[in-house]
Amino acid sequence: MSADASRSDGPTGNGHAAVDEEPRPATYYHLARAVLYREYLIFVRYPANAIGGIVVSLFFFAALFLGGQLLAGQALTDSIEGIVVGYFLWTLSVGAYSSVSNDIGSEVQWGTLERHITTPFGFAPVALLKGIAKVVRTFLTSAVILALMLVITGTQLSLAPLTVVVVAGLSITSVLGLGFAAGGVTVLYKQIGNWLNLLQFGFVALISAPVFDLPWTRVLPLAHGSAMLQRVMVDGVRLWEFPLVDLALLVAVAVGYLIGGYLVFEYATARARRLGVLGDY
Repeated sequence: MSADASRSDGPTGNGHAAVDEEPRPATYYHLARAVLYREYLIFVRYPANAIGGIVVSLFFFAALFLGGQLLAGQALTDSIEGIVVGYFLWTLSVGAYSSVSNDIGSEVQWGTLERHITTPFGFAPVALLKGIAKVVRTFLTSAVILALMLVITGTQLSLAPLTVVVVAGLSITSVLGLGFAAGGVTVLYKQIGNWLNLLQFGFVALISAPVFDLPWTRVLPLAHGSAMLQRVMVDGVRLWEFPLVDLALLVAVAVGYLIGGYLVFEYATARARRLGVLGDY
């Protein structure tokens, strides 16, 4: 038998030509599964870091709670439900914001940013799905923090899962847009970590914004969502009990800031390409 004939035989030697399977192109489903699995691996392989983040968050809350009791006494006790809800939303916001901005900053330092650029999906979709995966992880860790805060303070809240997830998720979507914008600026200017960290403390002002006294603040990130989440977790209001106008505004603010941050990200990365500084550090 000639060499050509032997190559044409299949693995069973029946003389039929073996047919090579064409590689199947990756889809967004495969990309989403990969980034979710990546977050899972990071969590299980570095549990000390994940647990450390929970401990640090609880330490700051305990300092706030115990220090406030010494200074304000009963006044703090009367408003502890609102403080717990606000702190819960703040931990979610910091996680959503840093999920894109800090992650891109790390990729720039490690020199692995070009891998995102050369993917068939494009840089921005990969960054967006990685951000969403980190938000899912943040929801899980923040839920643990919330449970421990309720134990520490002896507070009871209304925890309707569907309503809490929808309202809190839409609330921090606007922050995810801010993270996108910050990530784009990071690609362009590299070292801006101090400014990025400073913005995290601005979330406190947004969460506590007086939306009833100053209605225009509802269009700011977190402000309207924070007021709605207070009503959900403190007053027990369900999602379908909110006026349609409030729900529409929550969705509009979330989508508006996400699209705005996405556009800033695209513009900044395109400018970095034109300047030839995309992979520099």
